[in-house]
Amino acid sequence: MRVDLFDFELPSERIALRPVSPRDAARMLCVSGDGRLEDAHVLDLSKRLRAGDCLVFNDTKVIPAQLEGVRRTFKGEEARIGATLHKRIDLRRWQAFIRNAKRLRAGDRIEFGAEVTAIAQERLEDGSFILNFEGDEPVELLLERAGQMPLPPYIAGKRPTDAQDRSDYQTMFAEKEGAVAAPTASLHFTPRLMAALAEAGIGHETLTLHVGAGTFLPVKAEDTEAHKMHSEWGHIDVATADRLNAVRAKGGRIIAVGTTSLRLLESAASADGLVQSFEGDTAIFITPGYRFKAIDGLMTNFHLPKSTLFMLVSALMGLETMQAAYAHAIEKGYRFYSYGDSSLLIP
Repeated sequence: MRVDLFDFELPSERIALRPVSPRDAARMLCVSGDGRLEDAHVLDLSKRLRAGDCLVFNDTKVIPAQLEGVRRTFKGEEARIGATLHKRIDLRRWQAFIRNAKRLRAGDRIEFGAEVTAIAQERLEDGSFILNFEGDEPVELLLERAGQMPLPPYIAGKRPTDAQDRSDYQTMFAEKEGAVAAPTASLHFTPRLMAALAEAGIGHETLTLHVGAGTFLPVKAEDTEAHKMHSEWGHIDVATADRLNAVRAKGGRIIAVGTTSLRLLESAASADGLVQSFEGDTAIFITPGYRFKAIDGLMTNFHLPKSTLFMLVSALMGLETMQAAYAHAIEKGYRFYSYGDSSLLIP
């Protein structure tokens, strides 16, 4: 499909630079399969679902993966280098997107401050680099010293990252370190909301998908067929898969909280819709025409024009329905993107 079909105009003032407080006070646009739109709030979620339904959260934890450093050559030449870690390769090596990459070559050493250094081992086909962090300390400790939370470019371009983002850009389910972007649909959840859901008979499960920085990359191709997705590592254990299948067997619905949960569930599903255990990389790219197998609905924030995520929600609900939903959200003053409001999509 043509990528420009997924374009829309978003006024810059609609981009949220901070989350609302409390988190569950965010607005929520409910979109039905027949195209009906209803304005609600996240705290209303228990009234919008049914007893026996199950929400699926991503328990990945965002690491301070944004680094600023200096490349020094043996001749004493210097260049400022920015690195956003994207995907772990092994204990000491990460794939990273590099700012000022034209000044970096394989074999160069980057000093990130706080006694944190890395060697640029290899430039990959997409222009990213493999960075090998020096020393014996776990890379996570090095990042705590030298890194910053990797806020999306549409926020970082408008204000600096600060200490508040360390908590704001982390969900209440964050447990397994490895993401460089938050599963932002889950940012709206609070203990108060979870208690209301439990009282209404709505269950929840967790899986792990370590979100990569590739989620922020624009689709530069003119046709979706030419776009290459970056892979991300995910895990669903056998017990979780069995419980999710039992939910559906009893007539309940699987509601993915966030596109990250949805993509991993769909990657793990068999042709007959059963969720299988999963461990490994997924680069699933969902566009209109895709047949969903594992999920019955999605709770998600509002996404960028021409992004793979707007294509995903259009595949679930229909492009015309989502164009109308986004036009409504813009007109009614909904807050967009990572720190913004939510939507509940039930086909």
